[in-house]
Amino acid sequence: MQDDCRQRPASFGVRAIGHVRSPFVEASGTPIQPVYSSGAEGEVVVDERYAGALDDLEGFERLWLIYWMDRAAAFRPRVVPYRDTQSRGLFATRSPSRPNPIGLSVVRLVRRDGHVLHVADVDILDDTPLLDIKPYVPEFDAHPHSKAGWLDAAAADRRVADDRFHEPMGGTPDGRG
Repeated sequence: MQDDCRQRPASFGVRAIGHVRSPFVEASGTPIQPVYSSGAEGEVVVDERYAGALDDLEGFERLWLIYWMDRAAAFRPRVVPYRDTQSRGLFATRSPSRPNPIGLSVVRLVRRDGHVLHVADVDILDDTPLLDIKPYVPEFDAHPHSKAGWLDAAAADRRVADDRFHEPMGGTPDGRG
């Protein structure tokens, strides 16, 4: 591939389109993925000006939520992920301590009430800023026989978070990981 000479911006402007309501108010004890959330229910509250963009979602069973992990600790190039005991390169994990703390979760759509989506299988902290919603399409999004790198032989079976990747209330990260 040839590198073109176009200038690329060093940063991009994004805006929240709403927020996610959930029963999880702190990282410790929050499921580490939607599959471990035991049907935890929440709401996706979309700003009313975007309500029309929610039309036609009712036919989808699942949705991708893209959000800003506003309480994640600062970027670390190596971390000890929840499902392991060894230090790993950040991009080989789903740790929230990323250069751009963008989260991605697939949730189950229960129903829509105007600009509010009632969802289940939530693994997101309460009042998290929402960046985007996309429909989950099994034909495009499911690859159940794919290899999962180090996770295929993970040493730990953690299903809920501890505090290793989030800022303590009013403080700084504890530095573990």
